[in-house]
Amino acid sequence: MSPLIMLLLVIAIALLGYFTARGRAVRMVAGDTRRLASLPGFYGQNAAYSALIPAFAVFLVGSVLNRIALRSDGLGLWRDLITAYPGLVSLMALLASAAGLAIALFRTHPSFRSRVAAEGWVLSLLIVAASVAILTTVAIVFSMLFETVNFFRQYSWTEFLFGINWAPDFRGNSALGILPLLWGTLYISFVALLFAVPVGLFAAIYLSEYAGPKFRAVAKPMIEVLAGIPTIVYGLFALITVGPMIRDWLAQPLGLGSSGSSVLTAGLVMGVMLIPFVSSLSDDIINAVPQAMRDGSLALGATKSETIRQVVIPAALPGIVGAVLLATSRAIGETMIVVLGAGAAAARLNQGIGEMVNPFEAMTTVTVKIVSQLTGDTDFVAPETLVAFALGLTLFIITLGLNVLALYIVRKYREQYE
Repeated sequence: MSPLIMLLLVIAIALLGYFTARGRAVRMVAGDTRRLASLPGFYGQNAAYSALIPAFAVFLVGSVLNRIALRSDGLGLWRDLITAYPGLVSLMALLASAAGLAIALFRTHPSFRSRVAAEGWVLSLLIVAASVAILTTVAIVFSMLFETVNFFRQYSWTEFLFGINWAPDFRGNSALGILPLLWGTLYISFVALLFAVPVGLFAAIYLSEYAGPKFRAVAKPMIEVLAGIPTIVYGLFALITVGPMIRDWLAQPLGLGSSGSSVLTAGLVMGVMLIPFVSSLSDDIINAVPQAMRDGSLALGATKSETIRQVVIPAALPGIVGAVLLATSRAIGETMIVVLGAGAAAARLNQGIGEMVNPFEAMTTVTVKIVSQLTGDTDFVAPETLVAFALGLTLFIITLGLNVLALYIVRKYREQYE
């Protein structure tokens, strides 16, 4: 039995259970629904949930066991069963659905509090939904952690964390220092934030404090559209338009570079992408400042601009800092804009300081190297490939720290002003 057929049959059983349980409850009281402990619809909902939820739970657990059995020798008996009966999991899910419906129909009685039972099923679904984010984070961490441990068994962690050269070589002479990649990542992110934070913050101040309702209703959605543009489109914009402009108008006339791929190209385009993150979050935070604080400042004789500078912005500053940190974590994890905008220059820190800080030079980042190490015909047991997981775990720790810091600052702000 295929999963699609199983799904259709389970849905059919659930619909049948809904109408059967509802009709059964009404018939048991001869149509006088006032004698029921719950409304008739709750009897039907309880039966439908009893048929749906156990079936999906059995199918999910069975699918996980299938994966484990096919990849290890710990579940040999289960592997033999699913090999002999490929549709076993779907059949078990269908039987669980039928059993759940039978139990629900058996419990259907005028004195049965079906509303409590139905809400219990819904509560279980809410708990599972709330756990998805946590379980996903744990799965991501462990998937990277195991491969990172394998990498450090083959390569020194001190050379990885403190090495100043990045030169993968599958012949065994690799230099896999992360410092030049971190420098490129932080440098491009700094340029992006240097552009995005002022523009986004000033846009938020204007929209929340000066703009009229009609202009705000048009301008804010237009700014937020930038957040929905795919990053590959930004990358193409950097490659085709922004890069050549910077090269022809700035880099070559100043004698600082001759390539369209540069830190400045990637930083500016990434900054445009980050504007809605800074603007929208800052706008919401500024609007959350109590109006009484503005009125008090104006009543004391301050002008509108003085009120914004000396009252509104200081009150909203913790939340704005949180928004900037969230935008920073978004910038650090960007890939496509960097690939197309900043190029893929050699990663090393032993060149001159002028070349290292020249914004018109090409530079690479951690995310770019993760992609390059995992593409092509690579050996997934070699340290040159496993290093991608170490890079990913390092990047995850950095962005997680920024997100936690941002959430801490925002919560502290809310406790202070709400």
